[in-house]
Amino acid sequence: MAGVVVCHGSAVVRERLVVTSIGVPALGPVRAASSVDELLSLARRMPPTVVLLDAHLGAPGAIEAIRRLRAVAPSAAIVLLALPDDTVALDRALALGARGFLAPDVGRAELSAVAAHVLASPVLPVQPPSRSSVDVPSQGSFRASDLRTPSNGNPAVTAPDANGAPVGVPTTGAIPGVPLTKREIEVLTGMSHGRSNAQIGAELYLSEDTVKTHARRLFRKLGANDRAQAVAIGLRRGLIQ
Repeated sequence: MAGVVVCHGSAVVRERLVVTSIGVPALGPVRAASSVDELLSLARRMPPTVVLLDAHLGAPGAIEAIRRLRAVAPSAAIVLLALPDDTVALDRALALGARGFLAPDVGRAELSAVAAHVLASPVLPVQPPSRSSVDVPSQGSFRASDLRTPSNGNPAVTAPDANGAPVGVPTTGAIPGVPLTKREIEVLTGMSHGRSNAQIGAELYLSEDTVKTHARRLFRKLGANDRAQAVAIGLRRGLIQ
């Protein structure tokens, strides 16, 4: 068993998750797949320790991917990249042995803490999650957003502050109640397909500078720091498919 496989249908999200995973020593080596067939091919060559799996992966889909992966790499810890309201997909995935779920824009500190818990507990009880969670033996489950990595490098669980945000986890300020324009959604859709600003501009008959302006505005509205986070938030909110 070795490393992590990041399997996500969006090139932007996949690349961001690969970079994030590379920064977590416990997860190395890091490999990437964009489809069920690629995932299974990688798993047959070298069974992974952890699989980060897109809940909205293209046909035959994430649920079937879990079934097939179980036959190829039965000991792999599968963590679904999903949203809290994906209840049907999450319940089915957990019933098949998935360990829990994380938001697609998971940060390095969260992923480090989750990896530590997942790798330390090979056999876990399955419980339906209410938010981003990974099960912990004898302690029910914890929210991935409640994790941080302190200066000593050891993952820790933090209590929420008065606003419900976990202490020690930076939050990004989105502009509440301000919807994206049609053009901003078109730019965001192009980002989700892994297209460059120039390619998006060519499709929309816009200059590259205009695309960059739309990108800056949508980042601000969504509270995103980069393309991958913007795409993840867009998927979460149903702005893009």
